[in-house]
Amino acid sequence: MAAIFADPRLKATSNNGHGVCIEEIEGLIRVYKNGQVERPPAIPIVPCNVTLNGQVTARDVFINKYINLWARVYVPSCPAGNLPVLVYFHGGGFCVGSAAWSCYHEFLASLAYKAGCVIMSINYLLAPENRLPAAYEDGLNSLMWLKQQILSGSSEHKWWMNQCNFSSLFLAGDSAGANIAYNVSTRVAIDNAVIKPLCVKGIILIQPFFGGESRTVSEKHSTQPANSALTVSASDAYWRLSLPVGTNRDHPWCNPLANATAGLQELRLPSVMVCVSELDILKDRDLEFSKALAGAGKKVETVVYKGVGHAFQILHNSQYSQIRIQEMMSHLKAFMNR
Repeated sequence: MAAIFADPRLKATSNNGHGVCIEEIEGLIRVYKNGQVERPPAIPIVPCNVTLNGQVTARDVFINKYINLWARVYVPSCPAGNLPVLVYFHGGGFCVGSAAWSCYHEFLASLAYKAGCVIMSINYLLAPENRLPAAYEDGLNSLMWLKQQILSGSSEHKWWMNQCNFSSLFLAGDSAGANIAYNVSTRVAIDNAVIKPLCVKGIILIQPFFGGESRTVSEKHSTQPANSALTVSASDAYWRLSLPVGTNRDHPWCNPLANATAGLQELRLPSVMVCVSELDILKDRDLEFSKALAGAGKKVETVVYKGVGHAFQILHNSQYSQIRIQEMMSHLKAFMNR
């Protein structure tokens, strides 16, 4: 199919009498009392064939064209076949972002090439128009779509599916996308048979976006640079816009540890990798989450990236970004090839 890069969710609109703005995250989203939502074009939208340097082939595929659910698929240009598959969810507080954002396109194309994997980057529905659990449902429906393509022997998708080892599938994402990957994995864990022949071998959570009513030390005292990708006030706004109306930040989708950790022991999760940024306001919360998973008997690998903050791997907003990005890609490759 043709490239899907004119993402209507991210189209900027002017205030044509929309009235009072009730929520705003500067430069990213404005929500008006009448329900109108504006998303200024903060990051360029790019087609799938932009600047791949012959290393990766990328195409856009529809999952459900009626709701504009689609994915951007990346395949190394000289594939060896039998490659692990990474189903990836972008970040953006559930409210902004796109699989066609240039920063994700560059990061995932590079990751597919350097880690030797096929990546399916999901363009899920955004809040507040589609509050949680809409993004989780999009994630699960994307897996079901993938299952159906395998079982039907889809000729349309052979160009990439023939390179895949679907028994080595990983759910991954950064920030809100990591939250989605985790919550999709908990749904799959209830009945793994529902997605067969797919088999989730691992979960990769990059700076997972969790929250809570009580502040952590890093949320209260972490000094954020002017170009920080996530502040406490922005985090709070994202949760107000994405959680079900009437709930707070101790809702389990926001705070999976709010009601103790007993439920974690019952989850049949595969191996989990948690990537934490040292300067991220989420650092303490992410480390606490990793500790709770390990305490519940899950196999967890935690990596802390020094000297960088939230979303460094896509925003390159630190002098250490390039070094840490290469470290991250090496860690992800090793995790997927065990």
